[in-house]
Amino acid sequence: MRFSRLLVPTTKETPNDATLASHIYLIRGGFIQSVGGSGLYNFLPLGKKVLDKVRAVVKEELDKVGCQEVALSFVTPASLWEESGRFEKYGKELLRFKDRKNNDFILGPTHEEMMVNMVRQTVKSYKQLPLNLYQINLKFRDEIRPRFGLMRGREFLMKDGYSFHASQEDMEREFNLMEETYKKIFTRLGLEFRVVAADSGAIGGSGSKEFMVLADSGEDTIVVCDNCDYGANIEAAIRQEKVCEAEAPEAVFSKFHTPDTKTIEALSTFFHVDPYYLVKTVAKKALYDEGKSETVLFALRGSDELQEVKACNAVGANDLIEVTEEELSEAGLVAGYMGPTTAPEGIKVVYDNNMKNASSMICGANEEDYHLIGNDFKGIDAAYADLVAVQENDLCSCCGEPLRYTKGIEAGHIFQLGTQYSKPLGANFLDENGKAQPMVMGTYGIGVSRLLAAIIEQNHDDKGCIWTKASAPFDLQILVSNIKDEAQLALGEKLYASMLEKGVDVLLDERKDRFGAKMKDYELLGVPYAVVIGKKLADGLVEFVTRDGMVKEEISIDAISPLLNEKF
Repeated sequence: MRFSRLLVPTTKETPNDATLASHIYLIRGGFIQSVGGSGLYNFLPLGKKVLDKVRAVVKEELDKVGCQEVALSFVTPASLWEESGRFEKYGKELLRFKDRKNNDFILGPTHEEMMVNMVRQTVKSYKQLPLNLYQINLKFRDEIRPRFGLMRGREFLMKDGYSFHASQEDMEREFNLMEETYKKIFTRLGLEFRVVAADSGAIGGSGSKEFMVLADSGEDTIVVCDNCDYGANIEAAIRQEKVCEAEAPEAVFSKFHTPDTKTIEALSTFFHVDPYYLVKTVAKKALYDEGKSETVLFALRGSDELQEVKACNAVGANDLIEVTEEELSEAGLVAGYMGPTTAPEGIKVVYDNNMKNASSMICGANEEDYHLIGNDFKGIDAAYADLVAVQENDLCSCCGEPLRYTKGIEAGHIFQLGTQYSKPLGANFLDENGKAQPMVMGTYGIGVSRLLAAIIEQNHDDKGCIWTKASAPFDLQILVSNIKDEAQLALGEKLYASMLEKGVDVLLDERKDRFGAKMKDYELLGVPYAVVIGKKLADGLVEFVTRDGMVKEEISIDAISPLLNEKF
């Protein structure tokens, strides 16, 4: 491609709403263009070129392992989502609308229902299973705060795949195959990533794993162990059960006057007791389908913090929100003095797993200025769940070494769905005995357009993009410093023609612009390699530039062609 013919509106100006490097450089480099600042983006020629290259890597690796590509309608009948039970549960990110006949439709944020609907119409026997179908298609989520460019836009390109099986064992085999396939995809794209255990969120199912591109700018906090391969999203992280070396308080069970001690810190100071032996009781309002809600108490040790996604999953809610003091009072709860054992009848209580054998505990008496001391929770009949947010330096559940936080960008997510969608949608097959069974499913997603942002978040400097080999818009850029110099232009054209003949994706910058402006554009666009033909051509030299680190080597004109032949 000739730069003079390329639509690439580079700019020095940083967009007002851009804070991440990927957002800044993709806009400034003319890869994408914002549509009215509403989380929607046009892909310009360079952006589309990169998008297609990333898409090709994804497709090639999936096709190698027997996945089959389809294309499902972007517009989905709402009736399918009502069948699956997600129409109400998904929330306001689901864009709903009516057609001229007053029928309800949605713009698909994900396509489980559509894929199941297609398969249930065509697959009837175990002989047609297993099946792994995928698409690389547009999705729409009506984000309340679209931001960070392609990282959190409303419309995006996504690979979503769905596998259908006759047994749980076969689905797990495919799940493991997809994990290995995804690793190959991210490795080919030149990304540093971590596979982590994750919460299944609105998709549902179990055995969920995320593929996190490691970057300081990532929105997700992930917990990792440097001693082993353990990694998990903060929402799903687990740890070794905590122990406390501090002495436990000795007390006979009784009510104790504790004026003005409404916090764990105040209670710890009052009793001179480690927070490990205090009960932290957190009240939340759990929201369910059809507008139903209830107040729930979550009880955990005072040294721990509640992880709200875990808490939400523990009660099967769609969301948890804060409870006002007025609402607490109406429910018969005393703010600052709540306790799990004194909750009014009808209030659901969930204990953290670490409380199962807890003794010598102090908790609220649900009475102003009073706590209960000497509590023993051993053997009580109660609901238990993992409610704790894992902290840095907690111990790894796999090897016992300290855990640490890092940041990541979720670029892929795989789920073991089981029969969560096939049962309600009636996706059944006849087994070997002629009996109808629901298909066992897995689902596998990759944010293809988000990967462009992830690549740049991990690969950039203060000058611009540094594309990886598999994602770069061009393999090589040839810069002619002064096109009025016939020798410079002739060499540029010669190298350009020879690279095209070899099948190298090459960009020739033969614009009339100043050399400094051309170099600024090269640095901004981030093509992996460049040949710079300038004044030193008179001495028989050109410059070979590696974009990563802006490493420059002077090469004789006799040696440049052999070097390029070796590189490409």
